[in-house]
Amino acid sequence: MRRQFLTSTTALVLLLGAGNAYAGMDEAKAFLDAEIKDMSTLDRAAQEAEMQWFIDAAKPFAGMDIKVVSETITTHEYESKTLAKAFADITGIKITHDLIGEGDVVEKLQTQMQSGENVYDAYVNDSDLIGTHWRYQQARSLTDWMANEGKDVTNPNLDLADFIGTKFTTAPDGDLYQLPDQQFANLYWFRYDWFNDEKNKADFKAKYGYDLGVPVNWSAYEDIAEFFTGREIDGKKVYGHMDYGKKDPSLGWRFTDAWLSMAGNGDKGLPNGLPVDEWGIKVDEKSRPVGSCVARGGDTNGPASVYAIQKYLDWMKAYAPAAAQGMTFSESGPVPAQGEIAQQMFMYTAFTADMVKDGLPVVNEDGTPKWRFAPSPHGVYWKDGMKLGYQDVGSWTLLKSTPDDRAKAAWLYAQFVTSKTVDVKKSHVGLTLIRESTIQHKSFTDRAPKLGGLIEFYRSPARVQWSPTGTNVPDYPKLAQLWWQAIGDASSGAKTPQEAMDSLCAEQEKVLERLERAGVQGDIGPKLAEEKSLEEWNADAVAKGNLAPQLKIEPEKDKAQTINYDELVKSWSN
Repeated sequence: MRRQFLTSTTALVLLLGAGNAYAGMDEAKAFLDAEIKDMSTLDRAAQEAEMQWFIDAAKPFAGMDIKVVSETITTHEYESKTLAKAFADITGIKITHDLIGEGDVVEKLQTQMQSGENVYDAYVNDSDLIGTHWRYQQARSLTDWMANEGKDVTNPNLDLADFIGTKFTTAPDGDLYQLPDQQFANLYWFRYDWFNDEKNKADFKAKYGYDLGVPVNWSAYEDIAEFFTGREIDGKKVYGHMDYGKKDPSLGWRFTDAWLSMAGNGDKGLPNGLPVDEWGIKVDEKSRPVGSCVARGGDTNGPASVYAIQKYLDWMKAYAPAAAQGMTFSESGPVPAQGEIAQQMFMYTAFTADMVKDGLPVVNEDGTPKWRFAPSPHGVYWKDGMKLGYQDVGSWTLLKSTPDDRAKAAWLYAQFVTSKTVDVKKSHVGLTLIRESTIQHKSFTDRAPKLGGLIEFYRSPARVQWSPTGTNVPDYPKLAQLWWQAIGDASSGAKTPQEAMDSLCAEQEKVLERLERAGVQGDIGPKLAEEKSLEEWNADAVAKGNLAPQLKIEPEKDKAQTINYDELVKSWSN
């Protein structure tokens, strides 16, 4: 009986080992040959050396089944279908990389934070949660992790300085809490061919007295929207603007993704305004949120924010297709590619791959786009030194409730899919750039003419003005869901912009108040300020060298200004 038991055990060991027997350099070389080739910032010898490091570091975890999750975008589909399999083949660690909706990722994360149960071994979640992770202290500080428990599984060639988004995933304590995996900006999009048409240029100049070009401010955007709306081009009536307005969770992103900052709400400061950020939330010198309404020194319902909502409503009604009012984010996204939209105030560059497909009305026969990306224009309250737009940074996060060995195996996978070996190839698939070395890679210089200004933007000094939600937001999941409901009321006409923003800031403060009362975020959680008038808070801000909340500007219109796109791009390279 004992001999039979030993034989069975030996067979079991051999069987378990069989899954790992083929993990190693042969599999790595096959992956590099088939998938990477010269699409890497590393030469072949350096690629193999990096793969050898992964093979060696993964040995203690071979045979483990690890589960990670991200939202469903092209970049993560590539990771889930191609890179997860390659990682398993090379290291012997099996990866299930689930793809679910962005809201569902946050929900799973919340469940694990609240229950302490290990739902996933790692999450790719937006860096918009940096304030949440820092205050709740349920995510591992990667700075501590890489120096201590995770040191043996941290790639010596990770090169954190090469990541362009780490300032977005660093908390006020100076620690890195998330590792960027993919990022994309919200940029101004326009029909380059229409803007360069001689008749369009002449007619615009005759009507408005200045040159048709990339709008620097909202006044020019409004003129261009008016000019193109109803104009006939190639036998079709076109529109000067595109947006969406359905009361739906996606309406919230439309605004938390920095719409208010583009108008000029909040304070100066990069990556985010301080002490008042682009959500209108104010913090004190200890980074404790003290209010959202102007009555507590915040700016969510201040003149700049109300102006931002009013412009959104006016432009959609006057210059966008009538159907836009009833559309969600995903429904409106493909519309500009259909060829009837002249410009869009901001478009997520994650859509780039879909906008450059052969045969689209907005793509030339040689594969070059008829459109371009440029920096978004700013509103009348905006001042130099403020952020100018949003950048989405999906980032790897390890929760403390994940057991160490599982966190280590997941951390290896997170580093593999962001490694210098694979990043150039991954970036060509998803066009969500995270590394400076990748952005400067010759393959992107070659491909740039077909990407409508995306590469030029990422190589430009302007890039730093685009950033995610910052650390002033103490509980992103709870606060973000308030936005779409409030804005939806303004969009449907149930409330005026002022009423909608008054309601929103009051709801945000209820959450801040609950957090303060519960004390769950300790001495970095909210501490609400006393209430004063807008004028008093504005005087206090100005006395301290700050801006927000600003007083109402009359009239809310400045001198329209445009810039020639080609000159703009030249100025960047100079």
